[in-house]
Amino acid sequence: MKVLGLVGSPRKNSNTDIAVTQILRGAEASSHQTEKLYLYDLEIAPCVDCRNCKTKSNHQCTIKDDMQLVYPKLEEADVVVFGSPLYWYGPTAKMKLLIDRLRPYVESKKLKDKKAILVIPSAEGADACSFMAGAFELSFEYLGVDLAGKVLVKAYEKAEVAKQPATLKATFELGKAIK
Repeated sequence: MKVLGLVGSPRKNSNTDIAVTQILRGAEASSHQTEKLYLYDLEIAPCVDCRNCKTKSNHQCTIKDDMQLVYPKLEEADVVVFGSPLYWYGPTAKMKLLIDRLRPYVESKKLKDKKAILVIPSAEGADACSFMAGAFELSFEYLGVDLAGKVLVKAYEKAEVAKQPATLKATFELGKAIK
């Protein structure tokens, strides 16, 4: 299996990055192939609602940016880990840009039956993540993607998750359990 981790935090070695990495390490322990992308290293333009992905027979986005590199990785992956810290009760700007650019898959159905894992660290804890998690869940449902797990962890200071053995173990085990 191929597991793709998408880190939507602007900081490397952030709580999001650490949790996504632990999931990927667990997946590797189960002999899965993994890859991690830092969204803040990519140029992702906003969706302009041109609808070319809907009307063209190939159902591809015509915006030429780094999403053209991400699309094949999403299509090759069996499981995608979406990681974003909670910003104003929603995802970071880069993660939102990526989500908006998944529109071609509504028509092509190329993500149907793939699995997703959601990682959301927040200063306020799991209860504060309900709206963001709900938005992702509805988006996954719209795309035909199955939610395989959620990590809603209380963490604010940089790399705070690294000092939470229970979180590290749970995220590793979540990755290890990917089937």
